[in-house]
Amino acid sequence: MMFNNSILIGIAGGTGSGKTSIAKELSSNFRKSDIILIEQDSYYKDLANISISEREKINFDHPNSIDFSLMVEHLESLKNGIQTKIPIYDFATHTRKKSTKTIDKHRIIILEGIFSLFNDEIRNMMNIKIYIDTPNDLRIIRRIKRDIDERNRSFESIIKQYYENVRPMHIKFVKPTKQYADIIIPMVSKNKIAIDILRSKIFDLSNNNNNL
Repeated sequence: MMFNNSILIGIAGGTGSGKTSIAKELSSNFRKSDIILIEQDSYYKDLANISISEREKINFDHPNSIDFSLMVEHLESLKNGIQTKIPIYDFATHTRKKSTKTIDKHRIIILEGIFSLFNDEIRNMMNIKIYIDTPNDLRIIRRIKRDIDERNRSFESIIKQYYENVRPMHIKFVKPTKQYADIIIPMVSKNKIAIDILRSKIFDLSNNNNNL
């Protein structure tokens, strides 16, 4: 498993913690050809082989809903500079689209998602592991807004899912991954100092790798 010079950064935290926002902030000072963001959500298992009614019963906040084997395979390829086709997930049907997203070699790879730090094989590939620690009330408000605006869900269904799946799965599976983080970022508001420190560390790692 001989990796090339690509740097892998994991960003985890509960739903609505601000993982994507942090990832985009970290990316802002790099060329698009140098850095790529991989979303854990791309790796939800394809449920095309079961009925729609059965798909709706799946707990998507449980780690069993993620295809970690494929994620490991793809991240190993990307770390080795190999072009990789990332799945595109359709949340409306809980299936993978026939089309994929082609990712070429990048110096820096960011993986973000609630289970980014869950799998030990993936953690062992990472150069930096980050956990975003955001108060519960802010996280649920952000999740409600996202699910209504982007996924056309009702307020009632979001709250039901939160109490039945999201909250207990966060306590059982997501929050414990904080112990694996190199850096924990408290996020009541935008933590500019933490972002600047991380960005500097990424620059240092990137420059050192280029000198290898």
